Order: sequence, then C-alpha cells, then structure tokens
Amino acid sequence: MKKIVKLVFFLCLSFQMNAQELFVFTEPASNIPANVLSTRLMSSFYKERYESGTNIHFMPEIRYGISSKLMVQGQAFISNRNENLVYEGGGFYAQYKFLNNDEVKKHFRMAAYGRVSFNNADIHQEEIETVGHNSGFEAGIIGTQLLHKVAISSSLSFEQAMNNESYRFPDEQSNSAINYTLSVGKLMLPKKYTGYDQTNFNLMLEFLGQRLNENGKSYLDIAPSVQFILFSRARLDLGYRHELYSTMYRSAPNGFTFRLEYNFYNVF
Repeated sequence: MKKIVKLVFFLCLSFQMNAQELFVFTEPASNIPANVLSTRLMSSFYKERYESGTNIHFMPEIRYGISSKLMVQGQAFISNRNENLVYEGGGFYAQYKFLNNDEVKKHFRMAAYGRVSFNNADIHQEEIETVGHNSGFEAGIIGTQLLHKVAISSSLSFEQAMNNESYRFPDEQSNSAINYTLSVGKLMLPKKYTGYDQTNFNLMLEFLGQRLNENGKSYLDIAPSVQFILFSRARLDLGYRHELYSTMYRSAPNGFTFRLEYNFYNVF
C-alpha cells in the first residue's frame, strides 16, 4: 500500500511540475504518464465570418498512456454546422516521445505524432483541419523545452485532406498543407510547491499557422489562454483564438475554446 501511495504521489508531482507544458491549442512533446487514463471535453464557440450565428463544436476525448514513450487518443466530433448538434465523425491520435533529455528544473523533449480522422461534414472553407472539419491524416514532430517555470514548444506537420472539394472554390482547393506552431507557457502560481493539492495557474501564448501546398495561401493566428490545474488531476482551460492575417477562405477563425480534463491514475 505504501508503494502505491508513493507511486501515485510521484505521478501527481510529475503532473504538477510539468503543468506549464499543457498547452491549450497544441500538444507538447511530453506524454501523459504510463497507465494514466485521461478524459477531456473540449468545446469551441467561433463567430461565423460570412454568415450569422456561431460555429459550435464539442469534442469529447479519451487518452491513455501505454508507456512513458507512447500515448494514444480517441476523439469524437460534434457540431451545429447543420443548425442542430449532430455527430459528424471522429479521429485517432498517437504520439511517440523519442528524445528525453532531463536535467534539474529543465528538460528538452521531442516527439513524433500522427492523426487519422473521418468527418462527414460539408467542406465549407479552404483551411485544412482534420480536428473537426476534414477527413484525412496529419503527421508531424514536436520539440518542447522546459526552463524552470517557462515552457517553449514548437511543431511542424504535414496534413492531407481526403475528398476536399467544395462548391465555393472547386478549381483551386488545396488537398494538403504544412502546419507550424510556436507556444510559450509560464507557471504563475504557486510560487513555491508544498503539496499536490495546490492549484496551478498558467498563462500561455500560442501562434498557429498553415500554408496550403497547392496554391500557397496561408494564415497565422494568435491564441492567448489561461489554465488551472486542480489537485494535480483536473484541468480547466480557457483560450481565445484570433486571426492575425489570412489569404484563404476561413468560415469562423475567431472564437473561444474551453476544455475540461480529468486524469485517472494506475487504471491498469
């Protein structure tokens, strides 16, 4: 029993120490610990640019740490695109951490990831997004540097959409894209760690960009966010994504994202 208690406390401590790596709009190179089951509910509310109304998405997720190097995730896509909230598809995500360079109060990690998604929603924008919009796949690489209370993370990926045809732009729609991100997060509270029941408060700023391969169109977004880690198990995110520039058609680029997450330790 004492060994189990120590193991759970160690996992909680790891979650607490790395809390500023848990970005809102991107994944860091650090995986969830082995034998941890994580449940998430992400919801987004984005204002339609060319139409009246709000684009609403709900995306429940389940993640599991198979080992310290490999985690997997399943996700469902629910949207009000057709005026009523309906199930539109889902996706599978896997991330493998292949580099782990740990030092005192700092570390550098790198991971490769892949995503496969299917979605039956209509294609209504030039932006390619396999999380809730397009059927297709994405493959990429992530690097994350932690320096005491500051984490810096960046990713580069290739994204391929399937059956990416739309009545809006049938002759120039791109089927693939390059995505790039830069994320910075800082642990603001607590100033000093005394126990796993302390609440963590993190501030983050992320930049998310995409370039379409066939026609060269691109966009760049900025996304500030706040995050709370409760009892080293629960997580609450609130972020706002805003378009800095775009040369492509995007139906709803600006809006809020909420996420609730809860972790179960030593599930198997």
